[in-house]
Amino acid sequence: MDAEIIAVGSELLTPERMDTNSLFLTKKLNALGIEVRYKTIVGDEPERLAAVLRGAMNRSQLVIVTGGLGPTEDDVNRNVLAEVLGRKLREVPEVRRRIQERFASLGRTMPENNLRQALVPEGADWLPNELGTAAGLWAQQGGATIVLLPGPPAELEGMFEAQCKARLEKLAPKERILTRVYKVVGLPESEVDQRIAPIYKAYQIPVTTILATPGAIEVHLRARAASEREAEAMLNELGDKIELALGDHIFSSHGESLEEVVGMYLVMKHKTVAVAESCTGGLLSERLTRTPGSSNFYAGGAVCYSDDLKTKMAGVPRSLIEENGAVSKPVAQALAEGIRKRAGASIGIGITGVAGPSGGCPEKPVGLVYVALADEARTQVREFRFPGNRERIRYWATQAALEMVRRSLKS
Repeated sequence: MDAEIIAVGSELLTPERMDTNSLFLTKKLNALGIEVRYKTIVGDEPERLAAVLRGAMNRSQLVIVTGGLGPTEDDVNRNVLAEVLGRKLREVPEVRRRIQERFASLGRTMPENNLRQALVPEGADWLPNELGTAAGLWAQQGGATIVLLPGPPAELEGMFEAQCKARLEKLAPKERILTRVYKVVGLPESEVDQRIAPIYKAYQIPVTTILATPGAIEVHLRARAASEREAEAMLNELGDKIELALGDHIFSSHGESLEEVVGMYLVMKHKTVAVAESCTGGLLSERLTRTPGSSNFYAGGAVCYSDDLKTKMAGVPRSLIEENGAVSKPVAQALAEGIRKRAGASIGIGITGVAGPSGGCPEKPVGLVYVALADEARTQVREFRFPGNRERIRYWATQAALEMVRRSLKS
């Protein structure tokens, strides 16, 4: 079964709003073995919506339309559906009663325009909405099933689970779709593809997609099979070969973030970490403490932005800063060693650099970052040159620091 999602709302065509409903629906449909082949966003314009809906019904067996079921003039979906189906709209007394009762329960007077929400195309089913006044709609025409769901995410999700899931299970093919995501660090996208393309090109299933994401490269495997066991076997066969090709550059195969993986290693090894950050401004500490249970491995941190605080909070000698500059290997090393000693941690991390957009010079350009890791055995310092804007540089610096911790704990 091929599915198509149409997100309706002029606000979704602006930079202020994002269509998140389609992500939820895609996940739920895939779990039922239903492939989403198209996603479309269209404004609140009846003619364009009608054209999109007709096209979707011609090419997809399942069409889910989100939004546009409210009481206002720009909520046009039920009218457009009736037009495309060639059916009249009829008021359903039960829907009208539910809307009136909802307003009464809230102690409010119902505006007359809410009665638009009681209109249902002839021959269509209405879907109860336990969290709002917009009833959903379920219709069939030819070989297509058309479902209209409300736009507010809580209402859409509740209606899908309560009203749509069981119906779709009866229509869905007896197949299952499973995915696996390998997260890779330390290799550019081109090298990842160079290493694994000869492997995955030999397989039509699973389908392989390589994506560049902030701080990592992701390899997505997607298998569709008659059973979950068969799909899992397909993923294992290709996945084992990819793991061998990429080695320890893979830090996750079950969706974990790099900070979560580092946290697990720290707990397993009974280690703690403390950080002294300059250009990242506390971002590394935020990522580490984002992980539940971080109190078991995060000793503390300091944002040493000024040279004075580098000395006061991490014990960096003033002479070292004066001689080498705040952005330098010796200062990064002193930050890591100083914060480790003062926090009594197993591992100390020091980060200093030029995040931009100003402050760079030919000798120390924007994007230059030094990351140091100090542990019981030694201190290592790495130099990085990160391209991009300020936020990208800061994020990549924390990613580099986390990867240094991961590799130090794996060795």
